[in-house]
Amino acid sequence: MNLRSAKPLALALAVTVALAACQQSDAPETTAVETAGETAAPAIDMSAIKAPMIALQAADLDTSVPACTDLDQFVNGKWLAANPVPADRTTWGSFEALAERSLEIQHALVENLAARPDADGTAKLIGDIWATGMDEASIEAAGLAPLQPTLDGIAGLDSGDAVAQWLRDSYAKGQAFVFGFGPEADFKNSTMNIAYATQGGLGLPDKGYYFDEKHAAIREAYVAHVARVLELAGADAATAATQAQAVMAFETRLAGKSLSSEELSRDVSKYYNPVNLEQADAVSPNFAWSRFFDSQGVPAPAMFSLAQPDFHAEVSKMLADVPVGDWQAYLRFHAVDNAAPFLASAFAEENFNFYGKTLRGQQEMQPRWKRVLNTINGQMGEALGQEYVAVAFPPEAKERMQDLVGNLSDALKTRIEGLEWMGAETKEKALEKWAAFTPKIGYPDKWRDWSALATSRDGYVANLMAANAFNYRFNLAKIGKPVDKTEWGMSPQTVNAYYNPLANEIVFPAAILQPPFFDIDADPALNYGGIGAVIGHEMIHGYDDQGSRFGASGNFENWWSDKDKEGFKSRTDQLVAQFDAYESIDGLHVNGNLTLGENIADLGGLAVAFDALQRDLENKKVGEIDGYTQDQRFFMNWATVWRRNFKDEELRVRLQTDPHAPARFRAIGAPSNLPVFAAAFSCQEGDAMVRSQADRVSIW
Repeated sequence: MNLRSAKPLALALAVTVALAACQQSDAPETTAVETAGETAAPAIDMSAIKAPMIALQAADLDTSVPACTDLDQFVNGKWLAANPVPADRTTWGSFEALAERSLEIQHALVENLAARPDADGTAKLIGDIWATGMDEASIEAAGLAPLQPTLDGIAGLDSGDAVAQWLRDSYAKGQAFVFGFGPEADFKNSTMNIAYATQGGLGLPDKGYYFDEKHAAIREAYVAHVARVLELAGADAATAATQAQAVMAFETRLAGKSLSSEELSRDVSKYYNPVNLEQADAVSPNFAWSRFFDSQGVPAPAMFSLAQPDFHAEVSKMLADVPVGDWQAYLRFHAVDNAAPFLASAFAEENFNFYGKTLRGQQEMQPRWKRVLNTINGQMGEALGQEYVAVAFPPEAKERMQDLVGNLSDALKTRIEGLEWMGAETKEKALEKWAAFTPKIGYPDKWRDWSALATSRDGYVANLMAANAFNYRFNLAKIGKPVDKTEWGMSPQTVNAYYNPLANEIVFPAAILQPPFFDIDADPALNYGGIGAVIGHEMIHGYDDQGSRFGASGNFENWWSDKDKEGFKSRTDQLVAQFDAYESIDGLHVNGNLTLGENIADLGGLAVAFDALQRDLENKKVGEIDGYTQDQRFFMNWATVWRRNFKDEELRVRLQTDPHAPARFRAIGAPSNLPVFAAAFSCQEGDAMVRSQADRVSIW
């Protein structure tokens, strides 16, 4: 039973960026929360928000290390040395500090909502989840009881056919096991949603964890974790140990037919395998997709995407040849493990001990209020976002962002027009795509309707089950319907930004629009080196190695001439080689292929943002600040954005699974390719931050 946030199919290639907290005013600021059709919530005192601010400051600079030698160390070295990762986190830096500010604001909001005796609408829903999530005594007293009906159903399984039926019934309740299922725009007709069935079912981060020798210790720890969870669920120690080995064998078989993170991130076509129901049933005869759609109440589609078909074929075989007892062990473990963070402390602590401490190096669990807030964000983040923007996102920020987006857009057009390596026909298509970009800033123009969701103060897990089922039905209703272009893939309080190739849109939630990314009172260099580079980054995602496979309308199509495609590939191969050469930890290098899309976007986005800054400065006279020019401060703030410490364990996981390079290499990677960086700091050939002419990468 998966009660964590329902995740989309990750086809939007969203980018995670490092963020920072906003400056606080000395004078108290109070704002009432207004939501459509509801009574105003009590005022929020914004001056009480105490999350640390991270911004470019002269006092943080390590002037013993020249920018031409190491921009990251020059800008961030002193701060990183003085700010290790807190015990309840696995990373700490600009990203996390801004996330802390967002959480503090949300904390004040939900406490007010939960305290309102007459709350209705989304205020009641949020208040109910918050109150039951914070009621530790009731959660402890309930123990495993909230899952007992699920566990009883698993205990009654007696055949592969019964397992298949149980899976169908579970999905109908919004409880996903083994594979992923949901709507997304049709690759070939991006105006319409179709269903996608994708691989899933693994407890470890990536298929390599099941086979690579370097992960042997993690595999051993995972088996021990599975055994402990099964013991907590009622099995004796000997039975739990035997079943844990069966679960590991089961998942290893699934992993053998799964694609790796690298394979999926570098070939988006692997998500698209259009089939009709007859063809799908032939792939997995023991799990008939015709019966699955019927069980979900979804009209039989003429076509859907059975992505990663080898995986689904293997699941079908396993329904026939894996003993039902092993299926029961696998389903029982995942039912309890997925729900563990929301159950009594013994379950939550065991879940943390493996996934947090062992796998990622986190030493302490986050306090309950943060964990409950994260759950609310996962289940009904947009509803909480409606409250958030009323207190934390001034209208003038959106207006200024619109100006910046326009400036970056103009600079990108000029850069495309001037590309020497691209032919006229391909360039025309690139400009057509440029003209069709849709920016979204702050929050949705239309808020989602939550009126059909019912919650209470009776139980935390019961509320999450209700929200999970509601969200699943909301998503199922999209299948076969036109794409709603007003929908957002992130909530306003999310510290992030993304590009969606299927909609050709760039999206900037409200929470990112704060220092070091954006400050309405800052000098131009800081805004262009911060949010300007992020805007450019998201635009360039439309032209990275995967985004460039989608056209102006969002359809998956080839708009490249063969010659231009070869020229593009030769340049991106150079970027792969650059990042392959970066050693991160314990001899482990960055995977230049896995991180290629983000590195293309960093390089192009930073170049476009610098061009836009120069245009902006044509009409302004800005002198040196703290002894540094605008060009220098532009690159210095770019590095500040990537100010981030990692736990070693977290870094190892990311090196195998994360399509973003570790922050340090993002700080130095793109600038080292730009002659304008060298000029800004008077760097010379041979300096570490100046790549040779032969190695210098220039794409967009």
